[in-house]
Amino acid sequence: MNKEKGKTFTITDNTGKTISYEILFTFESEETKKNYIVFTDNEVDEDGSLLTYVATYDKDGEKLELKDIETEKEWNIIENLLAQIEDKIGE
Repeated sequence: MNKEKGKTFTITDNTGKTISYEILFTFESEETKKNYIVFTDNEVDEDGSLLTYVATYDKDGEKLELKDIETEKEWNIIENLLAQIEDKIGE
């Protein structure tokens, strides 16, 4: 896991609105051989939890291009990693 906290990027959505995101961390899965980026726009949900997003990306690409998570297996890997991080934070 790479700590990228504090680094930011912006995306222009379908309506033309520019949104700034903060990178929380990146990681590579040995199972899927893909790189993942976990990021936030620092908004919170109705429960007060920080909204976070996950996507795949090409770490060797010149431009950051995010891609959707494609399989249930990928979601399971991500959810397990996030649960481990939550447990460590809770300790």
